[in-house]
Order: sequence, then structure tokens, then C-alpha cells
Amino acid sequence: MMQSRMLGMEEGNDQASVIRANISRTLPLRLLLFCLLFGVMAVGMSIICMYSVRFFVFQQAGTVTPSSLNPRFDETETIERWIRPSSNLWHSISDKELLWRASFVPKIHEYPFMRVPKIAFMFLTKGPLPLALLWDKFFKGNERYFSTYVHALPSYVGGYPSSSAFHGRQIPSQMVEWGKMSMCEAERRLLANALLDISNEWFILLSESCIPLYNFSITYHYISRSKYSFMESYDDPGPYGRGRYDSRMEPEVKLSQWRKGSQWFEVNRMLAVNIIEDTKYYPKFKEFCQPACYVDEHYFTTMLTLQVPHLLANRTLTWTDWSRGGAHPATFGKDDMTEAFFQRILEGHECLYNDEPSTVCFLFARKFAPSALDPLLGLASKVFVF
Repeated sequence: MMQSRMLGMEEGNDQASVIRANISRTLPLRLLLFCLLFGVMAVGMSIICMYSVRFFVFQQAGTVTPSSLNPRFDETETIERWIRPSSNLWHSISDKELLWRASFVPKIHEYPFMRVPKIAFMFLTKGPLPLALLWDKFFKGNERYFSTYVHALPSYVGGYPSSSAFHGRQIPSQMVEWGKMSMCEAERRLLANALLDISNEWFILLSESCIPLYNFSITYHYISRSKYSFMESYDDPGPYGRGRYDSRMEPEVKLSQWRKGSQWFEVNRMLAVNIIEDTKYYPKFKEFCQPACYVDEHYFTTMLTLQVPHLLANRTLTWTDWSRGGAHPATFGKDDMTEAFFQRILEGHECLYNDEPSTVCFLFARKFAPSALDPLLGLASKVFVF
């Protein structure tokens, strides 16, 4: 009886062990199947979500205009914005902002468009241009090769006809005082506005009393083929040269580096940027070159001689008569306008052009009174050939 119980208990124990063994084998299998099923469901949900997102994105993109999808890669609009200057020169940006913007220089020298280099004719005036009709005759038919800029007193509003090269070409200006830094600031303002047109390659400063001495074709070829910029620069040891120097300009400018030259210049684009971006010499000249130191005769010519002397022709292209003495050159009126008068201006000069001797030394002349306009127009075709 006892043995049968013991046998029963052993058999029961064996069955329990079998059941536990079976359960232990079944649980990992179920867990594995569950994990596998969960993984399959997760992958399926991911695929569904991915396609759902793509569907909704494309559906939404279908309602967006092409220009708003990629506004920065409209090549025509973008390149035009950079290379085509505004027809309206008037703006409200400050001088500081203007000089900063104008100082932008492309690092890639090959232009991605057909660039026609132009001459920027910059007129520094008090008010109107009394000789505008002569200049319009000079410019006619060459619109692709030039641009004009006029800096007049702020109170003056130009009234040039729409056919004139000066129509709408007046820039925002400030008051200018003769012989003071405001004169150079006006010149930098002209340069900065002209630099905004990427096609302007050469920059000529003129006054309302200046006239051209040759036709546009000769003028363009003379300037465009020159290896040098025409900034007059020389060392004047007398009272009107070194005598104007202030030792407080050291160490930026030493006495031996002090230069003098004509206010009326022609510079290429690189030198124009040098002038408008300057912050090293400007404070010194503004503080220590005041009348009887006339800063427009010293600032740019000294600075460029220090920076790039090898790029300067050391002469001006504008003829001026100082033979009568005084603080201002001679002014010529109606009675002076003869062929013999201009023969004296055009002949009898010698200079260097691209390091070779030349008798063509001046392309412009001053000072001419308003009364000279009519006889100048009459002489234009014969004397100036335009």
C-alpha cells in the first residue's frame, strides 16, 4: 500500500516536471512569435506613414507656385538684379550704407554675362549744367558705352528733357564747401553711386564748366586702352605743397609722402573702390587738412600714390589755364571761342601715354562760361569732330 502511494507520488512528480518543462518551452516560443508579429506590424506602420507623408507633401506642393518653391534660383531675375542698375538714381540710404554697398568686389574676374565696359562721367556742380547741350551732342549714339551722374546742391532739382543724357541722373547730395572735406565726400558719393553699376569700368570727375576736346570714340579708346589711371601726383616743395602739410598726419602720412595734384581725375574701377573704402587716411585729412590746406588737391593723390603708385600716370586729362594767377583758373566766354584758341589747347603738348611719347595729352578742358555754349556748338563738328 505504501509502495503504491510512493509510486503514485513519483509518477505525479514526473508528470509535474513534464508539464513544467512543456510550459517553459512554450513561453519563449510564444514570446518570440509575439515579438516577430510586433516587428512586422511596426515595419508595416512605418511604410504606411512614410507614404502618407510623401502623399500629403506632394499634395501640398501642388498648390504652391513655382516661383515660391525656389525663388533664389530664377537665374534671369537674379542676374538682372545684380547687373542692371536702376533707372532712378534717387535713394534714401545713408552715405555710410552707400559706401559699404559700393565696396562689394567680385572675386571671380570672368563675368557670367556679356559685359560692355562703360565710362562713368561724374559731374560735380552747384546747380544746372549750362553746357549740357554740348555734352548731349558728344554722347549721342554711344549710349551703350557711358553713364552720367550729377552731384548738385541739395536744393537744386534738375529739369533736363527726357532725350538728354542727364535726365534723371541727379544723385542724392549734401552741401559742399570749396576746399573742405565735404568736396571730397561729394566725389566719393559720386564714385559710390557709379560703382553700383557693375558695367562702369572707368570714372571721370568733371565740373559744370568742363567741355570735351575730342569725339566720344577717341575719348573712349584713349581711356580704355590706357595702362594707367590719370591722377595727377607730384611733390611740391613750396608753400602751396609741403607748406600745407601738418605733422600730426603721421604716421599714416609723412612729409616725404605728401603729394599735390589736380582735383579732376580719371580712375579705373579698382582705384575707385580704393577711394570709397578708405578709412585709414580719411580721418587724418579731414582733421588736419583744412583751409589753407585744400584737401581736394591732396587727399586722393597722396593716398593712391602711397597705395598704387605704379598704376598712376601722374597727370590729369583736364586742361586748365592757371597763367593768370590767383586761387582760381581762367574762365573763357563767348569771345574766346575761336579755332585758334582751341588750336593752342590741342597742340603744343607732350606727355607719356602707356610709357610712349604722345602729343594727345588732354581730353577735356575748363573753365567755360555759359555764354560759350552757342559758339561751342557751332565749332563742335569742325574742331571736336562730333
